[in-house]
Amino acid sequence: MRGYGAYRGRSRGRTFLKILILVLVALLIATVVAFFRLEPYIIYTSDGIRLDLPGHGEDTAPPSAPAVDPPVIIVTPEPTPTPEPEVFMALQLPRSARVEGTAEEQLREAGANAAVFDMKADDGSLGYVSDLELARTTGASSAEPGLNEAIRQLTGGDVYTVARVSCFRDNTVPYNDNSTALRTAIGNWRDRENIRWLSPARESACEYVAGICRELAALGFDEILLDYPAFPTESDGSLDNLTVGEAYPAEALETAVEEFYSAVRAALAGYPATMLSIVSSEAVLSGDPADQSGQTVSQLAAYADRVWAPEPVQSTSNYAGALEAAGMEDAGIRLVLMTDALPVGEAGFWAVMDLNN
Repeated sequence: MRGYGAYRGRSRGRTFLKILILVLVALLIATVVAFFRLEPYIIYTSDGIRLDLPGHGEDTAPPSAPAVDPPVIIVTPEPTPTPEPEVFMALQLPRSARVEGTAEEQLREAGANAAVFDMKADDGSLGYVSDLELARTTGASSAEPGLNEAIRQLTGGDVYTVARVSCFRDNTVPYNDNSTALRTAIGNWRDRENIRWLSPARESACEYVAGICRELAALGFDEILLDYPAFPTESDGSLDNLTVGEAYPAEALETAVEEFYSAVRAALAGYPATMLSIVSSEAVLSGDPADQSGQTVSQLAAYADRVWAPEPVQSTSNYAGALEAAGMEDAGIRLVLMTDALPVGEAGFWAVMDLNN
């Protein structure tokens, strides 16, 4: 019996010891967890250690005031001013103004803002030194030393410059090279002023004029103006004695003229900032079926940045309407009216082209 009692005593002692160990382990775990939970709030100072629990102590920030929306400020926009109407007033100047430095002064005195220069005149002479073989061999090119540099100084300045090119009205090249000319049975065809014409149907003639346009763009002109840019009409001279054939394909005039415009566009492809303008007539823009130039309104809409035309007897809206109907956008501001005097105080697009050079 004593042995059994001794065994029972040892069993109770062991049970108590296990319970004590479990309690101590639980306290240790609780202490460790509490330490890590309270660690952010334990402050070590020279006076010891203290807890700074949130929501307690003298450093607690006061509750923030409720947010107040900023006042709404209503700004009444200023009315947009009406833009000034665009004005383009071009004046044809003598060739001498290119090198004398008087272009800007002459424009100011005339109330103009663009200068037109005859860079290929009706007689076929060129107002610059050309590298084109046909211009050199026929004597059309200028030989004036330093002329091209003077032109570059002009076009590089503040003056808006337009290079007029008398495309097919040319008294020089056809005289020296009959293969480029409009012909009759006895020689070169001539108009009422006894001026010869290049043929728009001759590839060599078209390449020559397109090359001139390219050289003028390289010289820095802002705009190239194609004058006499198609076949002659009865208003230029009698067509009765014109030889019909390769130089004057009576049934394919429009095709020849359009191919010429395409060639000029291709020549200017490297100069996207240079505008291409084409002179037209009242007959073309009014749809006169008797017109025999080969030029059409659809060609103008397709190839021209601007169209220059003589001031009509009736409203200019007829011109703009015809161009818009053919597909030209903003035709009203892409139409320049050629007149004998600049209008005073009138907005629009005008050009005086009757000066003698």
